[in-house]
Amino acid sequence: MINALLEIHPEVQAALENNRPVVALESTIISHGMPYPKNVETALAVEQTVRDNGAIPATIAIFNGKCYVGLTKEQIEYFGKAENVWKVSLRDMPYVLSKKLYGATTVAATMRIASLAGIKIFVTGGIGGVHRGAANSMDISADLTEMGQTSVAVISAGVKSILDIELTLEYLETKGIPVITLGQDEFPSFYSQKSSYTSPLRLNSPEEIAALIQTKWRLGLEGAALIANPIPVEYEVEKNEMEVYIKEALAAAEKKNIKGKEVTPFLLQYIANHTEGESLQTNIALILHNAKVGATIAAAYTTHR
Repeated sequence: MINALLEIHPEVQAALENNRPVVALESTIISHGMPYPKNVETALAVEQTVRDNGAIPATIAIFNGKCYVGLTKEQIEYFGKAENVWKVSLRDMPYVLSKKLYGATTVAATMRIASLAGIKIFVTGGIGGVHRGAANSMDISADLTEMGQTSVAVISAGVKSILDIELTLEYLETKGIPVITLGQDEFPSFYSQKSSYTSPLRLNSPEEIAALIQTKWRLGLEGAALIANPIPVEYEVEKNEMEVYIKEALAAAEKKNIKGKEVTPFLLQYIANHTEGESLQTNIALILHNAKVGATIAAAYTTHR
């Protein structure tokens, strides 16, 4: 029954059958993360970066009543241009699939579909988490609960800095999700290498990370591992500088009464507009860097299996 809902690209299927490294990629970045044509250019560049570093990319999206694992260039172009594409998290999947709508998958939905297809490594920009003010709003991303139950390693530039990083790290600990920062002791904050929070764990190479996640799953410890990959210093925006724009964006969202899954796209767009596109360029740089590191982790994991 599950296979009837999956449409795996032949190149991805062949890679999986032959134990070649595959990296899952989300599609919300295409439909909801950036303006056209920058969104399509970035999505294709991310796929090429994965290829250049020894793995097969599998961008994931929903349409025609199926979960597509691996998109063509034409399909990516469609998602980049089309309006009224659903931003699909777990709760939305049955509706979007049964109604045969077009859906761009979030971290949570992408993880679930990747797992169904047998893909163990997933690259994104930054994960969702506990929102600022969650004590009142109860706004906690489904990304976190999905990470607690789906065995896919997530490579990101940390937690989106628009969120409450401290509470997100606490939640990840409660769910038993290993949080590993690559190459430094401080947990990164998406736009910056710094967050003022110490990373729970540190490893220094893709091989060490591959060994950890393999060991985790061999122990029967279901769920994700979060690999925090700091943005290269030449592309980062200083933490305190970005915090000013984040607080302005949060105030604007509250004034406009923006809630739920519309909050994150609004905040990111507001910040991009008010930093003269600097945050957008940083976002692109970190995603490409994550793709490079994610592909090398996928290759190391395949070797260790």
